[in-house]
Amino acid sequence: MGYIMELRKIVGSRPLIMAGAAVLLINEKNELLLQLRKDNNCWGLAGGALEFGETLEQTAMRELFEETGLIANKIKLFNVYSGENFHYTYPHGDEVYNVISAYICSDYEGVMKRDGKEVQELKFFKFAELPHNISPPDAPIINEYSKGISILATL
Repeated sequence: MGYIMELRKIVGSRPLIMAGAAVLLINEKNELLLQLRKDNNCWGLAGGALEFGETLEQTAMRELFEETGLIANKIKLFNVYSGENFHYTYPHGDEVYNVISAYICSDYEGVMKRDGKEVQELKFFKFAELPHNISPPDAPIINEYSKGISILATL
């Protein structure tokens, strides 16, 4: 998060609009990969802030690799999120209004390896068994995706 960290040196904890990407990584068992985040001790999606010169797709793929060790071969845009529901105050006080492009990835490779700086644990979850402590900015994304799965299952 180089750009945002540099900006924080100037503006402090005041609210920022932060553009970024998140990845709903789904394995062959239709389970969702979540990471236990070090900053808020909640489970969330791999993802992070857009850096200078990157596309949102590149951000999604870079963050997935940095945080999980997995390489996305193909991603597909799921939805774009913003607004009051995506306002978040980090435990240390920094405030953001997230603009998140969420991508779905089921075509990936590599060996899962957690990033030691941001991630405590990586784990695949069945959608019926998701943990209760989901990171607030990721919860609406995961909920929307899992509702879609529930609807498809009834068809």
